[in-house]
Amino acid sequence: MRAILSVYYKEGVEELAYALREVGYELISSGGTAKYLREKGLDVVEVEDITKFPEVFDGRVKTLHPVIHGGILMRDWVEKDRQEASRLGIEPIGAVVVNLYPFEEKLFCGLEERELMEFIDIGGPALIRASAKNFYRVLVVCDPEDYGWVAQKLRENSLTLEDRKRLAVKAFSLTAYYDSLISRALADMFGMKEVFSHFAIPVKSLGELRYGENPHQKAWFLENPLESLGITKAKVLHGKEMSFNNYLDADSALKLVSQFQRPACVIVKHNNPCGVALGENLSQAFLRAREADPESAFGGIVAFNQPLDSQTAELLKDFFFEVILAPDYEERALEILKTKKNLRIIQFFDFSYYWDIKKVSGGYLLQEEDTIDYQRLEMVSQRQPTPEEMEDMLFAFKVCKYAKSNAVVIAKDGRTLGIGTGNTSRVDSLRCAIQRAKRFGFDLKRAVMASEAFLPFKDSVELCAEVGISAIIEPGGSIRDKEVISACDQHGIALVFTGTRHFRH
Repeated sequence: MRAILSVYYKEGVEELAYALREVGYELISSGGTAKYLREKGLDVVEVEDITKFPEVFDGRVKTLHPVIHGGILMRDWVEKDRQEASRLGIEPIGAVVVNLYPFEEKLFCGLEERELMEFIDIGGPALIRASAKNFYRVLVVCDPEDYGWVAQKLRENSLTLEDRKRLAVKAFSLTAYYDSLISRALADMFGMKEVFSHFAIPVKSLGELRYGENPHQKAWFLENPLESLGITKAKVLHGKEMSFNNYLDADSALKLVSQFQRPACVIVKHNNPCGVALGENLSQAFLRAREADPESAFGGIVAFNQPLDSQTAELLKDFFFEVILAPDYEERALEILKTKKNLRIIQFFDFSYYWDIKKVSGGYLLQEEDTIDYQRLEMVSQRQPTPEEMEDMLFAFKVCKYAKSNAVVIAKDGRTLGIGTGNTSRVDSLRCAIQRAKRFGFDLKRAVMASEAFLPFKDSVELCAEVGISAIIEPGGSIRDKEVISACDQHGIALVFTGTRHFRH
């Protein structure tokens, strides 16, 4: 029986090669792998000595040959296959040890297009797929992490059919990932936004999480290698293992806080912002954000858009939070925060846009991510907003974009005063936001209100007028826009249309 070994990552493969030889396999290899194995003291037969055909085109074609693939794909339980193999002089290959050219690694090395194409493996996936298809007879190993235990089981004669099945599924998973990575990377490179009838997005597991949204649900942390930034690339500097819910909330927090240039703090709870504020420095931004809703802030996720200083860290340590996120930390700030054993401290590096995917029964919904703030700023009321109102409206509309629909944000002086989210009625979201602001003693006179979708009725305007809100920003587009504008004019409220809706379900 023959075994073929052709690997890009060679370290450690000799352990498996020795085990294969010990149990009676003849070792076949080529190029760098053959040289490596000989240096480790192993006898190797070159592929071209088996195929009687030389490697051509700088090694582009070497294993793509009937003697190799016939040896892998022949079915020893089918008499016709055995006779045909004997007639053609094809000897069975019972083990295939292959890994692939590092397309993923080279993708980010600044290579020219033609240079990158050289790292698309053709023979490797063909060998892996052929051997995985014939797992009943052929052992396929494509992950260096499996060399050790497979070698041990070979020596113990304990390799089972279930082991072979698991390795075969792993092999098909690798080639599927590899091809999806190439197809999406080339689509991005060629500027193709088209969604073809057959579509794949590459993901790889970063590990299993303790559980999902609830303890009875299993969960895994997956990353898309084509997204260079985001929560999957963040570093956990300290604290307990991040949970499924921690990652969801942390992602929302870092996306929102990254929208601001001035020192900013965002506090997120259950995937909704509950306190957002700008400040002269991070300490001031944090205190203003926490004071916006101290009840909801308890046990929340706190994100900053600038390196965290020791003064802010001293303030943070006096409160209970699950996660702190910042793009960097002063050394003293880390020392202070690390005194809280269970606090998760995360360093993030901005985020990137790709696809937004939602699960539905039987499949998925795929959309582009929401990447714009507004298409226009149209002053539609008689009274024009003051510069201060306009600044607060733009601030509130950014926050609204990251709150669950129906969403309403009340803000003043670069801080949220009340946020209403997730209600089935927009006016109820406004009532919740007003009630919350009043509960914490905020004066709503000259505050602004942002709605992530149009106001369907004038009732929201009436409520704003009752509490002193002086300006409203919303997309517009309702059949009752004239009624809403008229109500704003009646109460002297400035109204701005953005032309952009930001539903978030």
